[in-house]
Amino acid sequence: MVRHIVMWKLNNKADAAEIKRRLEALAGRIPGLLHLEVGVDFLASEQSADLVLIAELESRRALETYQAHPEHQAVAPLVKAAAISRVVVDYER
Repeated sequence: MVRHIVMWKLNNKADAAEIKRRLEALAGRIPGLLHLEVGVDFLASEQSADLVLIAELESRRALETYQAHPEHQAVAPLVKAAAISRVVVDYER
């Protein structure tokens, strides 16, 4: 199993709700994606990211499938346009 965690700092935190909705819509639609959770930060400290995605996938191959999937690719431009920065970690469990 692979865990994929992405955290974004956004230009405008007001975009977080729409991005969250669009990312959560991927659940159940991509083969190998077992679980997907998206959270919006409430603390708003200088060190905080504004948005986090935590996904569990069957394998490294499933992560590749997820990243290349057309529905994921359709959301990516929205997130990229809204983000100031992005930090990612992928690891096997």
